[in-house]
Amino acid sequence: MNRICCFAVVSMLALVGCSGKENLIVLTPNAGGTAGAMELTNEGGVVTLDQAGKAIIVKGRQAKPSNLVDISDAETRALFQDALNAQPLAPQSFLLYFEFGTENLTAESTQLIDVILQSIHERDSRDISVVGHTDRAGDYEYNLALSLTRAKSVRDLLVERGVAADFIQLSSHGEGNPLVSTADNIAEAKNRRVEVMVR
Repeated sequence: MNRICCFAVVSMLALVGCSGKENLIVLTPNAGGTAGAMELTNEGGVVTLDQAGKAIIVKGRQAKPSNLVDISDAETRALFQDALNAQPLAPQSFLLYFEFGTENLTAESTQLIDVILQSIHERDSRDISVVGHTDRAGDYEYNLALSLTRAKSVRDLLVERGVAADFIQLSSHGEGNPLVSTADNIAEAKNRRVEVMVR
């Protein structure tokens, strides 16, 4: 099970009550619509919960868990509203592209700055990573410096628009982590990028 599914399962499970009382375990989908799975084992038996909109009822350590029972979205919301509302928004990733050999964003990518700022404000984020990249045109040292310059230019745009500089972590990979694999000295537009992750 991948990390995203694990997060969805762990964060969306709810145990109500304590040992000896009736417990309700509900599996709900993550933002992408997948639900993951979990296996519940106690002294009474084993049940696998692997469908969104299903639940298990457990009446104690020694009682066999129920077979899967239906639970509607409305019932889940009513029962677990406080827990669901307390969940943080999932991280969001953005790719910004650059003109060849420069730190100038493409026109399309310039328009994404407002979307990134909205994501930062929605999450009240203090954890933003900005990672610069280049294509393989030019030599290694030049590309390493250019990728850092690109990352700094994006950071500066965000800071100019009100994001605290100390909320942003900078790094750069030069030509070392391409989206599209190419031979050396090939100019590939998708590799001339900065990745912004808002958590």
